Amino acid sequence: MTTTAPSPGARKERDVPVPAGFDMRAHVSGIGAHLAGPANVIMQLSWPSVGYGVMNSRVHDGAATKRPFKRGRTTFTYLAVALLGDEADRTAFRREVNRQHAQVVSRPGEKVQYRAMDPRLQTWVAACLYYGTVDMIERMHGPLPEAEADALYAHCARFGTTLQMPADAWPADRAAFRRYWEQAEAEVDIDPAVASYLLSLTRLENFPRPFRLLGPFVLFVTTGFLPPLFREAMGLPWTARQQRRFDRLLRTLGGVERRLPRVLRTFPFNLWLADMRLRRRLGRPLV
Repeated sequence: MTTTAPSPGARKERDVPVPAGFDMRAHVSGIGAHLAGPANVIMQLSWPSVGYGVMNSRVHDGAATKRPFKRGRTTFTYLAVALLGDEADRTAFRREVNRQHAQVVSRPGEKVQYRAMDPRLQTWVAACLYYGTVDMIERMHGPLPEAEADALYAHCARFGTTLQMPADAWPADRAAFRRYWEQAEAEVDIDPAVASYLLSLTRLENFPRPFRLLGPFVLFVTTGFLPPLFREAMGLPWTARQQRRFDRLLRTLGGVERRLPRVLRTFPFNLWLADMRLRRRLGRPLV
């Protein structure tokens, strides 16, 4: 998808402007997303208001512990819409997600207060997704050129604007983002209850038994993708030998991915975006 700047006099866009000619499809990695996804969930839920909001959500229809396959489909569809969808896709999906998020509100007396529609929390979620996207790309394929990195950063604001984050909440540039990230890390606080919940998901204990055989591998990769602060907050040990194995794995997979045609590199994001568009035409639920 090639994104162009809005024309003069056009109505104000909800999204952060992206340099003309930038093509997000060149940076979408189905392999990387599957590998890095669980670590990013931990990062997002490391803020107590996000962690308890997800863990205690009363929207059981899409809960990861009860319906993991549906939760996976919804999550990948959201990512596909944010990364590859057009404005109509994002508007339609935002409307559906809002119906779910409006129900996720803490009750009086709960240990942690939360509200899923809070733009500040959604900015944190978007920041984690951006951080994870760049980290995954660079571990698999090496550093990005400066101009490409700037364009990718602007595009990734859509992780937040596809939800309720206003465009002006996204830090102005990558230097501003680094300052935001350093300040946001001060709010990382994973208590034992949230850590136990996250470890259960990482080990695939919410999936049918055959899938759980992959649990040790998923835990290894997840620990590798976590920055040290989050790794320590989860109480996950990590050695230099494990780091070498992890780096070697990602370099190998990056080499494989570069040889794939684009339709396979972007799978399953292209599938879930097409599925969402079909659901819209048929009037079926999007989440």
